[in-house]
Amino acid sequence: MRKDFSRLPGEHIITWLLRCWDNGASSLELEGREAKQLGSLSREGGIDKAIGKKAQALSLWRRLLSSVRERYPFSEDVVCRPGKWTTMERGIQYLRELAVWEMVYYDPDNTQLPADPDEVQCTRPMWRKFVRSAPSSYANSLAVIDWKSEEAPTVDEVAGRLRQYEESLSSSLVLAVEKLSQDVQQLKEDISYSPPVQTRIAAVGSKRFSAPERGYGAYTPRDILWFYLRDHGEDMRKWDGKPTSTLWARVHELQGKTAVQRDSSRKYAAPVSTWQPPRPSERPDRTYDPPEGTSKSFLQEVSSDYDEQD
Repeated sequence: MRKDFSRLPGEHIITWLLRCWDNGASSLELEGREAKQLGSLSREGGIDKAIGKKAQALSLWRRLLSSVRERYPFSEDVVCRPGKWTTMERGIQYLRELAVWEMVYYDPDNTQLPADPDEVQCTRPMWRKFVRSAPSSYANSLAVIDWKSEEAPTVDEVAGRLRQYEESLSSSLVLAVEKLSQDVQQLKEDISYSPPVQTRIAAVGSKRFSAPERGYGAYTPRDILWFYLRDHGEDMRKWDGKPTSTLWARVHELQGKTAVQRDSSRKYAAPVSTWQPPRPSERPDRTYDPPEGTSKSFLQEVSSDYDEQD
């Protein structure tokens, strides 16, 4: 009995009383002499002394309630567990503790009052305390709940409604996650069916390895321009985020070339201003065609020149 009904170190008094109820304190009838033999159950001398004060046979539950009331005659002196609960089951446990707190200050001679914490009516003050202790994910929804009938429901009835509310939230969340998973899977399928656009870059050099042979085949035209500028001593922080057209222009400048029209079908032209290639910090796992109007032969020359510089 000491193991089942002893108060744990640091345990709140109301939490201890509710645990004693759940362990069957109401079913144990004890006389005063037998109650004294239990020793220190509450870890407070005033409460333990009051437990065995009455000589007649009483349930251990009634002895515990009366001893706490005698030690703390004012309800403000007994604190229900402060802080916010994190799960609905912890919240229901807190609501039951509020019911026990109400029972401590019941009239012990009134036999019409419930002896079971779960049968205590959930009054509006109790409900307000419960809502104030709720986390933000529950507080807004719980605050608008009101009793339709004038008579307040019991704690057990409220606990049943709270569990239904929790199940409905869980079901809605599961449906939302399933729908999101289906959308992501469909997106992956759509992407997998889209044929990739690849650009082959030819490197000129009879006595040296070509760029694809050296592993540069996966690089985009922007990557090659980026490496070219970097290897020519450019401060790449200045070029970070710049459009590809600006990189083309700087490469022209470094090579000392001017825009020369080679033939009617192949000419140097500024790329479309709205074309935005990937940032150089992105992984070059995709290849892209040069911007519209840009000569691929120039890219070949840059790649070849990059091979020579390497």
